[in-house]
Amino acid sequence: MGIYLSTPKTEKFSEDGDNDRLRYGLSSMQGWRATMEDAHAAYTDLDESTSFFGVYDGHGGKVVAKFCAKFLHQQVLKSEAYLTGDIGTSLQKAFLRMDEMMRGQRGWRELSVLGDKFNKFTGMLEGLIWSPRSSDDNCQVNDWAFEEGPHSDFAGPTSGSTACVAVIRNNQLVVANAGDSRCVISRKGQAYNLSRDHKPELEIEKERILKAGGFIHAGRVNGSLNLARAIGDMEFKQNKFLPAEKQIVELCDEDEFMVLACDGIWDCMSSQQLVDFIHEQLHSETRLSVVCERVLDRCLAPSTAGGEGCDNMTMILVQFKRPAQSSAPAEEQSSSNGQAEPETKLERSES
Repeated sequence: MGIYLSTPKTEKFSEDGDNDRLRYGLSSMQGWRATMEDAHAAYTDLDESTSFFGVYDGHGGKVVAKFCAKFLHQQVLKSEAYLTGDIGTSLQKAFLRMDEMMRGQRGWRELSVLGDKFNKFTGMLEGLIWSPRSSDDNCQVNDWAFEEGPHSDFAGPTSGSTACVAVIRNNQLVVANAGDSRCVISRKGQAYNLSRDHKPELEIEKERILKAGGFIHAGRVNGSLNLARAIGDMEFKQNKFLPAEKQIVELCDEDEFMVLACDGIWDCMSSQQLVDFIHEQLHSETRLSVVCERVLDRCLAPSTAGGEGCDNMTMILVQFKRPAQSSAPAEEQSSSNGQAEPETKLERSES
């Protein structure tokens, strides 16, 4: 059975939202793929001063992407680091926590509920039988109580997902990424990548994989996975995959919008091409979800002959409503094209 449909599914899930600081639109489409394995999360008000956006591109199944869309932002919000204002650390810990939460009876049950109909019924049934009984029904997500049951030794899913998330608080933007989904910001019409695609052929990723005892064949880790980092994929985690990179950006008056999208978009358009296309569309279209839909339609291939434009597609477009006050000095260093680059600090965390 092939991975492509005879005709693409072009129906889209689209959504718009806003608060007093920003507005967003998003759209997702299954396209030529036999199943839809993307997921997303968009919360303009994670708390009174913070917004959260994330795209999750599943591989080998949809459940890890859906699990992240359901739980990752909750873990960020509950983190002690988040409560002290350290958003970057809270994001990295949340990425790691996803793998922990997907193990054991509780992890198996939650993944089953998010899976196909048969597993969903089984997971719900086991939840009634095996979930711990307590007088306190308001147990925090972070507690993730241990459950006895037939899947107590479940090592976690063999499928996985990318995760590219952005948290905006006041004039600070923090991006965390694992995989080849991407976050891009437009500053005065210039595209700047705020995440790095984690591909096995990158020298730093290749060196780490080989040192861990793995190998790369035809651009894939151990001949299987075409990503160097991901959430899930437990069979590869013995090779100590790094879960996330984070990047911190101080927003300034010249920042116009931000895009998070899965590789179904980036396989078809470069970061600058997408930024240019969005600027063109914003001249005549005010609904950001419609702009996203037009991007998806532009990327959709007419056939499956070439491969590009045949993937699931998800995109979130976030437009900053009013200029943020930049803390960067007046003599901010400029790029070679004369435009100021975003003030960033890139930090990497190992597990």
